[in-house]
Amino acid sequence: MTSAVTTENLGAWLLKANGVTSDIAAVAERREAVRRWCVRDGYRARLMDAGQPVIFWVSGDRRRVAPGVWGLGELTGPARVMDGKLRVPMELRWLDEGRRVHRDVVRESLDLEVLRQPQGANPSFVTVAEFAALRALIPDFGTGGDR
Repeated sequence: MTSAVTTENLGAWLLKANGVTSDIAAVAERREAVRRWCVRDGYRARLMDAGQPVIFWVSGDRRRVAPGVWGLGELTGPARVMDGKLRVPMELRWLDEGRRVHRDVVRESLDLEVLRQPQGANPSFVTVAEFAALRALIPDFGTGGDR
């Protein structure tokens, strides 16, 4: 069951990248800045605004890419059309490889929307309670070691 997102139950936005069909693993390895990401138009995109937390999720097939949480950040503004596509501006901090949270670890303790509906469009969402639990899975969350 998918719950409606509101600003009251939103813990963080979850933005996804396909680690098999894109070069996101190379981007992460080079620690390139990610300043915007495509989102689908709809009520969720209209709720997105500066200051809201972002979890960056990379999907994968385990052989080539370890799926799970690869980055954290925050939105720097609302979703808007950029280069002809609806995108949301953000600042993303890549997690060091040893601090990433593998999909299986997340699945053991949480039933995130991204796990229930992996083919869903961006943005996905994480509730306040789920975000708190996810943060507890990230070693030294918020200490700056991911910058």
